[in-house]
Amino acid sequence: MKAKGKVHKYGDNVDTDVIIPARYLNTANHKELAKYCMEDIDKEFVNKVKSGDIMVAGSNFGCGSSREHAPIAIQACGVSCVIAKTFARIFYRNAINIGLAILECPEASEKITDGDIVEVDFDSGVITNTTKGEQYRASPFPDFIKEIIANKGLLNYLKAKETE
Repeated sequence: MKAKGKVHKYGDNVDTDVIIPARYLNTANHKELAKYCMEDIDKEFVNKVKSGDIMVAGSNFGCGSSREHAPIAIQACGVSCVIAKTFARIFYRNAINIGLAILECPEASEKITDGDIVEVDFDSGVITNTTKGEQYRASPFPDFIKEIIANKGLLNYLKAKETE
């Protein structure tokens, strides 16, 4: 599994209320949630993001409430991967459960800048910043997480396992 895209960079402690403000939680429609993703920290995000793009952030990304709307909104915008120094644990699990690829890599978080083009190889954990000609290493996903992401979420993964 691989991803390649333009980076949208954010800082530390980006909480779920910033990722998808609570005032928009009256819908479960993923495309509707995507319209408001990152609105309170970056009003132009939804106009800039393209399918396959990558989000990079600092420490404690996804802190705050445990709503799974946050990773859903990010994924529905077209973001293929989120790289951060660290993730809030509940956000990490919610992201995997819905099939959003996320990697913890302090070096990538520090060195990648907004607008860089980045390639991610999930099998090896290698993150290549093609803009700067640098590589960083994250821990690769275990096979079962790769399968969950490939199946676009835990529920689809479990359904696929039932039919095997």
